[in-house]
Amino acid sequence: MVLQAREGQLTTSAAVRVLVATAVPAERDAVVRALDGLPGVDVIAAGVGPALAAASTATALTTARLEGAPYGLVVSAGIAGGFAPHAPVGSLVVADEITVADLGAETPDGFLPVTELGFGTVTHRPPEALVREAAASTGARPGAVLTVSTVTGTAVRAAQLRERHPTALAEAMEGFGVAEAAAAHRTPVLELRAISNPVGPRDRAAWRIGDALAALTEGFGKLAPVLESWNPHDPHDQ
Repeated sequence: MVLQAREGQLTTSAAVRVLVATAVPAERDAVVRALDGLPGVDVIAAGVGPALAAASTATALTTARLEGAPYGLVVSAGIAGGFAPHAPVGSLVVADEITVADLGAETPDGFLPVTELGFGTVTHRPPEALVREAAASTGARPGAVLTVSTVTGTAVRAAQLRERHPTALAEAMEGFGVAEAAAAHRTPVLELRAISNPVGPRDRAAWRIGDALAALTEGFGKLAPVLESWNPHDPHDQ
């Protein structure tokens, strides 16, 4: 996608289209506020959890391809829990790896990811150059974003996740599903998250959803120039 300034507005002039997949309408609306109907970018509320997010994203990707206008990039976006002190509430995180944290088996010796059971995958890696540029433009910290089907609610669970994934900055529920759908279509993926609460003991009073949604809007406003210059076919952008 190429963005051009025209009378103070951004317009899309190239063939690369972007699909942004959020979980719920509030997240979708936060992204839409930043993009203000920017042509070439579609934003959907794909649903909560990796399965529904994967199904909705795959449907959107398939429909676009059948219509002859495939997407060139998929972005998983929304709010997330952050691992303190690395990702404080209100900050942004961009995934340099998107890892499903609870796909595998519990054993007497601990958790085994599905890859150690001899099948499947647990991690997708966004293009390194795109992650660097997204981080530089938005101020987001790069690191692993974990996908879980059950949100962490105890300090013990938070510590276990950080022990298994030392570079983890955040956990959410959709990124891996979105990435799986993108991979099936051989489409690059990015994940940008705004932190609404610390990962750990469940304390709704400590959540700052409004602040996180505002940070998400601001982050996507700054992300547009990155998408302007990014070319998925340029080896320097991989």
